[in-house]
Amino acid sequence: MEAVGAYTVYSDGGCRGNPGPGAWGAMGQRPDGVVFFESSGFEFQTTNNRMELTGAIESLKALANELEEEGLDLSHAAFLYSDSKYVVDGISKWVPGWKSRGWKKADKKTPENIELWQSFDEIAGKFSNLQFRWVKGHSGHPQNEHCDLLANKAMDENI
Repeated sequence: MEAVGAYTVYSDGGCRGNPGPGAWGAMGQRPDGVVFFESSGFEFQTTNNRMELTGAIESLKALANELEEEGLDLSHAAFLYSDSKYVVDGISKWVPGWKSRGWKKADKKTPENIELWQSFDEIAGKFSNLQFRWVKGHSGHPQNEHCDLLANKAMDENI
């Protein structure tokens, strides 16, 4: 159940080819539903997972800026929604173990995209009341569909 008065951010990422050109899209809403930001970015050579992570990172940066501008601290209730289990499971389940092993997986190998995982962990760690939610992609979730549209538009404009 969502906390009353919670801020929400949404992110998505994708590639045309994997690896290949890719983009991310993100947006955020205040507790009253008003959109406070939407953004996207593009890279010529990347992977789907990198774009999913970048979208999540950028959404949390925008959320931190919004809370600061509103005079709220980072303990305010917030949710990040993503259609990427890689993002949601990674930050919720894998990162704590990696960190306890000095940023190594159980097989002692370095996690793929470690610099993005470390950035994501750093920004997420600044929030004390942040929860992560997975939503099924391409299932009609309005904000997820909008983030997908933002990412695809960024690819269309740059390829």
